[in-house]
Amino acid sequence: MALLEARAIEKSFPGVRALHRVDLSIERGEVLALIGENGAGKSTLMKILAGIQSPDAGEIRIEGTPVHIDSPRRAGELGIALIHQELNLCDNLSVAANISLGREAQRRGFMQLRTIERDARDALAQIGLAVDPSTPLSQLSIAQQQMVEIAKALSTQARIIVMDEPTSSLTNEEATALFAVIDELREQGVSIIYISHRLGEVCQLADRVCVLRDGENAGQLTREEIDRDRMISLMVGRDVDQLYTRASHGAGPVALEVEELVVPAWPQHALSFSIHRGEIVGIAGLVGAGRTELLQVLFGLVPALGGTMRVEGTPLVPRAPADAIRAGLGLLPEDRKLQGLVLEMSVRHNIGLPGLRPHAMRGGLVNRERETSDSKRAVEQLGIRTPHIDQQTRHLSGGNQQKVVLGKWLSLNPTVLFLDEPTRGVDVGAKEEIYRLMEELAGRGVAILFASSEMEEILGMADRALVMHEGRISGQLQRGELSEEAIMQLATGRAA
Repeated sequence: MALLEARAIEKSFPGVRALHRVDLSIERGEVLALIGENGAGKSTLMKILAGIQSPDAGEIRIEGTPVHIDSPRRAGELGIALIHQELNLCDNLSVAANISLGREAQRRGFMQLRTIERDARDALAQIGLAVDPSTPLSQLSIAQQQMVEIAKALSTQARIIVMDEPTSSLTNEEATALFAVIDELREQGVSIIYISHRLGEVCQLADRVCVLRDGENAGQLTREEIDRDRMISLMVGRDVDQLYTRASHGAGPVALEVEELVVPAWPQHALSFSIHRGEIVGIAGLVGAGRTELLQVLFGLVPALGGTMRVEGTPLVPRAPADAIRAGLGLLPEDRKLQGLVLEMSVRHNIGLPGLRPHAMRGGLVNRERETSDSKRAVEQLGIRTPHIDQQTRHLSGGNQQKVVLGKWLSLNPTVLFLDEPTRGVDVGAKEEIYRLMEELAGRGVAILFASSEMEEILGMADRALVMHEGRISGQLQRGELSEEAIMQLATGRAA
């Protein structure tokens, strides 16, 4: 008998049918991977199981008994815990306080701090996290905070833990440690629903794979059937034979020239490089190498300490993003929700933001006609899935939000486009579309500089790669020289 079974689950929102007769089940001690493109319905289904949202129809059973999950508290009573991609912790409290939050041991109205710390220590020991329970959460790394979330779930006697993109902010070493914890939980009989766009992780961890597409069941794979090609085929409804399609455009004139640029995060190094029109240049390196910091300086988010920049031969000293935008630069930031979008605003208004000043009508009035036409063009060109251009951006999936960020820059026809982790948190189908767009823009003469933590992405898309190590460019590789070994040699400083 399945530990949890969801039958014929339905859920709709205004203008969107999120789930249609979806089935899902998980056995005790099983790692079930739930995959699908952005907007396939994964998050909605998990929120229903966690009591955050209610289904419009369908039934949920725990060990064969029908249950009604109308709140997160009720889900917790049934042994279901959801670990969000964006951690749901209080960094101003201690580790122990976070683990017991809302369930503190009390006696005569007073919290029993020794009991709280003892219980926290037991929960931490269960996952092998050697951290003093009295430590402020803010002093822990993201990976350690994620372990605290798991300890918190286990302290509630959770039998089913849902992990939503748990490695999105982790290094390879931290992810490996998390996988070891998942294996241990499986041995203890805890069931894991693992949501991830990283199919290599799914191949490594999953006992079974359930695939959603457009809010419906697309199929499932047993342990013996799990491989990348089968998963992609079920996710997108077709074979993605060639994810990276590159053509040789021939480098045009220099679009961006950087000389002796000093980034505040690494003042001991001066960076020099150039990018040509029609060229796609990747920035590779390990976490903390300085890739994001470089892009922030180039776009004027952080002033440089020294050095020069030229855009098509014209000197530029960007003191603010407005300077960079006027010079023909655009930036897709690493954190699209915090830095790339105003989530409460519509698709139309987000796409129109960078063009408010250059496209303004006489008297400074907003050019609504231009804003609408740019938005409709972006929705069609990028395949943004939205019921209409006035839909609030917060209601779109992650992949579609990323396309909105791209769409707002395309409306300005940039000379140089900076992309910081352009496919982080998006599915295979959305990745394919973003890569296609990068190729199309390069064909139109746009110079693209992109930073990526995914080795496969650098190897697949870059005409040339700049490799960073501890804030400096340790070397660059032409397309014919690109290999995982060559990049790692430079990224670790061994071939400096």
